Amino acid sequence: MSEPFSITPADIEAAAQRIEGHVLRTPLVPAPRLSDLTGATVLVKHENMQATASFKERGAVNKLLGLTEAERARGVIAMSAGNHAQAVAYHARRFGIPATIVMPETTPLVKVENTRAHGARVVLYGETLYESAVRARELAQAETLVFVHPYDDAAVMAGQGTIAREMLADAPDLDVLIIPLGGGGLMAGNAIAAKALKPEIELIGVEAELYPSFYNAVNAEDRPIGGATLAEGIAVKTVGEQTLPIVSSLVSDIVLVGEDLIERAVNAYASLQHSLAEGAGAAGLAAMLKEPERYRGRKVGLVLCGGNIDTRLLAAIMVRELEREDRIAAFRLTASDRPGLLGKVASLLGDHGANILEVSHGRLFLDVPAKGVTLDVTVETRGESHTRAIEDALRANGFQPRRIFPRGLAEQDR
Repeated sequence: MSEPFSITPADIEAAAQRIEGHVLRTPLVPAPRLSDLTGATVLVKHENMQATASFKERGAVNKLLGLTEAERARGVIAMSAGNHAQAVAYHARRFGIPATIVMPETTPLVKVENTRAHGARVVLYGETLYESAVRARELAQAETLVFVHPYDDAAVMAGQGTIAREMLADAPDLDVLIIPLGGGGLMAGNAIAAKALKPEIELIGVEAELYPSFYNAVNAEDRPIGGATLAEGIAVKTVGEQTLPIVSSLVSDIVLVGEDLIERAVNAYASLQHSLAEGAGAAGLAAMLKEPERYRGRKVGLVLCGGNIDTRLLAAIMVRELEREDRIAAFRLTASDRPGLLGKVASLLGDHGANILEVSHGRLFLDVPAKGVTLDVTVETRGESHTRAIEDALRANGFQPRRIFPRGLAEQDR
């Protein structure tokens, strides 16, 4: 690491001493079920256990505790729509530092209220984080506030780097660290820390496929950037000026993951690791699901960097995963409209071990005889083979089943 990076291993060591007692030293937990899923030996650093459920507290605390008395008295300002906002607001209140957070006007109300609940003054401005950042800079200058950047700040980067320091203290034999990439503060700090402690360790960054900012910058490409992503915490259009040189020099590869893989990873954390992971927090596992052979037989450290996911969204993701696994299946049945029909269908499904989740009648479809009826039935099954057996049983009993997939009716029976 001979290049003149903006932080050094000594900065991270100082940050570790500074933030001790103010943030949780989160556990590095073996994940045997994730290991079975990927073929690697997986250990998970649970940053979702921090007070505000993300790693952002480390950088925020290091920055805030490094302020002079005059700066603390004037106060700080940050721009964020999520975890950085809550981390700065929460610890600024703990340290008696006035905090202002500029958030886009489109920020969900729950995040705005959570930030206000931590005692910060919230300013809603602009449609995007870029516009909020411009406004935050203006207010910082007008009110002589200290600007706390979410990633492009040496103190913030050094604070985040304490994660890898702890991981390698707990598991010195880690072969790979897979770390989500947004603006690069998390990766930059941890790359410096990890390479200082174990030069041969491999560092892999992960971006959402819709936001390949670092991928473009490092590989001189021009992939389109933008769109609705589950991993909004790493949905950054512009990489950091201080983070880019570190990532370019020390990270061996940047992997892009699609929304389906991010969903699978969130679901795997919930169902296999019994942990809440937001989309960005699950990105490292998504990279492993994309290329399991790459990590097979290796010892891999994942950073579950945040767990702030809406519970309704999590529920929807888990149901969608059950549908992908054929453990939830919907059928449209056609039959004569006669008394006892629903009871017959229910008994048939019960005899074959299916759990009925939803039923709806349809009598007005023009492709059904006037004396006919359609019955849409959604059932829970044990998997693909069980679903096919149920479909066969329905067909054998004259119900003419057609599968209904999340995207609509199957074009034809199998």
